[in-house]
Amino acid sequence: MPNPTPNMTTFAELNLHPNLVAALPNDCQLPTAIQAQALPSIIDGQDVLALAPTGSGKTLAFGLGLLQQLSVQLAMSKVAAAQQVREFERFSNSNFSNNLDLAKDSFDDAVAPPSFSRAYMQAVIIVPTRELAAQISTVLTPLAASMQLNVGTLCGGVDLEQQVADFNQLTPQLVVATPGRLLDLLKQKLISLKGVQHLVLDEADRLLEMGFWPDVQKLMSAMPALQQQLLFSATLPNELAEQLQQLSPNAHRFAVGHQNSVVAGVAQTCYLVNKGSKAQALIALLKEQLSGLQVLVFINARDSADSLSKRLNKAGIVALALHGEKDQTERDQALLAFKQGDINVLVATDLLARGIDVTALPVVVNLDLPESAPVYVHRVGRTARAGLTGMAISLVSHGEAKSLAAIRELTGEALPLQPLAGFAVTDKPSNEQHSKRPPRDKKANRRNMTKRTK
Repeated sequence: MPNPTPNMTTFAELNLHPNLVAALPNDCQLPTAIQAQALPSIIDGQDVLALAPTGSGKTLAFGLGLLQQLSVQLAMSKVAAAQQVREFERFSNSNFSNNLDLAKDSFDDAVAPPSFSRAYMQAVIIVPTRELAAQISTVLTPLAASMQLNVGTLCGGVDLEQQVADFNQLTPQLVVATPGRLLDLLKQKLISLKGVQHLVLDEADRLLEMGFWPDVQKLMSAMPALQQQLLFSATLPNELAEQLQQLSPNAHRFAVGHQNSVVAGVAQTCYLVNKGSKAQALIALLKEQLSGLQVLVFINARDSADSLSKRLNKAGIVALALHGEKDQTERDQALLAFKQGDINVLVATDLLARGIDVTALPVVVNLDLPESAPVYVHRVGRTARAGLTGMAISLVSHGEAKSLAAIRELTGEALPLQPLAGFAVTDKPSNEQHSKRPPRDKKANRRNMTKRTK
């Protein structure tokens, strides 16, 4: 389970509802540090900015807090509805039975969830990927059921009409969504966000990046003046810190561990190899050092993920590729096969770098270093989750020197380059002197050419 807070605080001591405590998984009986710190403020309805390493229990931190508040609000609405019935009864006239029927109808309308189009959703969790949305929904759904609440998911890759029909039937109080699908439904007037009182931005730094931020802004403008904003992330680059502060200036800030750090249980190794030898080096590692282990391999390009997967299978290593260009069914099947242990190797782009939890995953391999240093933290955070240990192996070429330097600076890790047995490095370090000839050499070449043509 995730490392509990040092003073061994219990969920009951955090005033969490007994139903929620009873519904917690067996391996989550004590709150983690971020849960112990942030839950009281979340339950109290305050804005929160929480920074904690991957695998530290952030989903339950905001999820339990939201469900507790929603259950209180639901109970209050029932009390208000009951009070309305009593008022009808008190002022009933001689036609008592008709008025009582009317009162009961009013009570039923007040207590029963209204239709999807009437914006019953009261809390929205926005995440950057479909896989993360599905994972959060899976974690929170049984907890919500213990409080007679419903959780819905809105993300792309699913038939829109069927999704709306399912939502009309479910009428969820809590919605987990990706920005694009949520905005699409809003534009088509298939949903309303006017009832939203709580907003969570999970992987907040990613949602602040230009690809997502315009959509998030449009969604927030369609919500009422929010009573609560919760911002959660494992990393927060300095260039985004001010933007996040402006977004929620009164947020109570909680941080566990060193900001942008890799969780302590990850053993990190960097091998220096030729750029053209990376695939063969990976095959050697998988057959020798990592034989029989589950390995998540990160690669930067989608087409490279497919070609590497084919090469691994040709070498006798059963592998699947997962990236954004695959349809949702393929994505779901590949991730499920990996989680269930049907395959040992999954080659993925950064689709899986954010928030995805694969139980007891022992190894992460970076075939390419990511161009963004915070992505490295998220990638290697897929292992050593929930207090366990794991390995993160990076195959680094000379051409990735700048990326490695940025990762070292962000994480504060030394990350020394080591040789990999059987893979001598013949590539030369890339620098301006090697990549560009001095002008005098060019002149000398032109003189030689002139002499040869005379």
